[in-house]
Amino acid sequence: MEHPLICLTLTGKTLQEDLEILDKYKSYIDIAELRVDFLQEEERLLTRRFPLMTNLPCILTIRRKIDGGRFDEGEANRAILFARALAFAKEEQTKNFAYVDFEEDFRVSSLQEAALAYGQKIIRSVHDMENPILNIRNRLSSLQTMSNEIPKIAFMPHSLDDVRVLFEEAEKLPDTNHILVAMGKFGIPSRILSAKLKSCITYTSPAEMNENLAKLEHLTPDILTQTYHFNDINTNTKVYGITGWPLEATSSPELHNKGFEKHHINAVYVPIRAKEFSQAFSFASSANVLGMSVTVPHKEEALKMMDEVDPTAQKIGACNTIVRLDNGKWKGYNTDALGFEQSLKELIGNKSLLHKKVAIIGAGGAARAIAYTVKKLKGNACIFNRTIHKARQLAEQYGFKYASLSRDAIDMLKKYNDVIIQTTSKGMNCSGTSTEENDPLYFYEFNGKELLYDIIYVPSVTPIMQRASSAGCKVYNGYSMLMYQGYEQFKLFTGKDYVLSGEY
Repeated sequence: MEHPLICLTLTGKTLQEDLEILDKYKSYIDIAELRVDFLQEEERLLTRRFPLMTNLPCILTIRRKIDGGRFDEGEANRAILFARALAFAKEEQTKNFAYVDFEEDFRVSSLQEAALAYGQKIIRSVHDMENPILNIRNRLSSLQTMSNEIPKIAFMPHSLDDVRVLFEEAEKLPDTNHILVAMGKFGIPSRILSAKLKSCITYTSPAEMNENLAKLEHLTPDILTQTYHFNDINTNTKVYGITGWPLEATSSPELHNKGFEKHHINAVYVPIRAKEFSQAFSFASSANVLGMSVTVPHKEEALKMMDEVDPTAQKIGACNTIVRLDNGKWKGYNTDALGFEQSLKELIGNKSLLHKKVAIIGAGGAARAIAYTVKKLKGNACIFNRTIHKARQLAEQYGFKYASLSRDAIDMLKKYNDVIIQTTSKGMNCSGTSTEENDPLYFYEFNGKELLYDIIYVPSVTPIMQRASSAGCKVYNGYSMLMYQGYEQFKLFTGKDYVLSGEY
């Protein structure tokens, strides 16, 4: 097997709807899964025709509610539906479903024997929609009782540790005749790195139907192939990633994977969501991850766990980049400071911050790099943070002022408003009207003279940026900071300059 097959899961109400979606994504996929449990009742009677309409190998699935599907009409009725969908004349064998998904406890001998007689493969599946499944190797062995069966295990991890265990178990498996999937937010690496799990199929969903299977966190086939270059991933592919929580939106995979592609490097960069940095660190060891970008809220904790720390990261007190060295030890760096400096200079016209009073909103890992840069550029700053002792701790490191992030500090904010730098996560993935929940300075009225820099880049205009812009302020988001710091990370990961000679 060159690479795991990409399967598009179709959850339309009608076959026509499924066919229209399939036509859109056909160039990205190898097989299609028809989820009959999503079809309207009258459409289910037409299921048998589907493979002929697609000209693709198809999986027939009628998933019960208990296994994450929608079918709740009893096993007898489900067996009848399977029989109708699989029934065909012998001369039509090539027009039938290539696979049929039967759960671990659904063993109807007549259906199994028919599948065996006509060369169909049975995906013998077990799903746990709430909990992880342990003893992966033993479960795979017990699932496969016939020569034409492909055992499948899909479970909902409680943490990244459960996904780590899956990778550790998969490494010991002798072949690729199985499907392993960790679902949900923690499980994304199992979908992208299914070649590392020796899985023969990975599942995707079309964007138009993703909400039907939202809990599973399917990627779309175009993102899987274009952003992550899935078809090029193999057992020799080097793995890098970004870790943070909740890590709802990040453009870093697109940036780094584009870099690997243009430099012809066999590597992939994936999201590694973890509530605790220690879990991401353990996962990196088990999955042989060679480097990670580190984002909110792990930048300070990551610094503590490094074997070696770059002097700039040590001074800042946070690292956003970790690299596994040739000797197996980990070294931490901070590329946020350089990225922010280059980006800020675009906003202020490549000048220093001398004689400028700067408000730094927040006191987390990103704020540490920004305070370092503001001091380097000779700015005079005040740190505003809800937890006052964290503001004080950061401010005292650079001789800055500090204040609470509340209405009580409005007078201080007015004194330090030449440049306002927003470093918190408030406003991420938010647009529209400013509220206390999405705007850290909801209580402050812009006068139109401030320069506002928001390090968030999704969305490109946050509520606070919209409000400042409406008041006449010059505003800037964090996208260029992301790019500049990402270029530096890429060099730390690969030893190569991201931008090729002549690109500019």
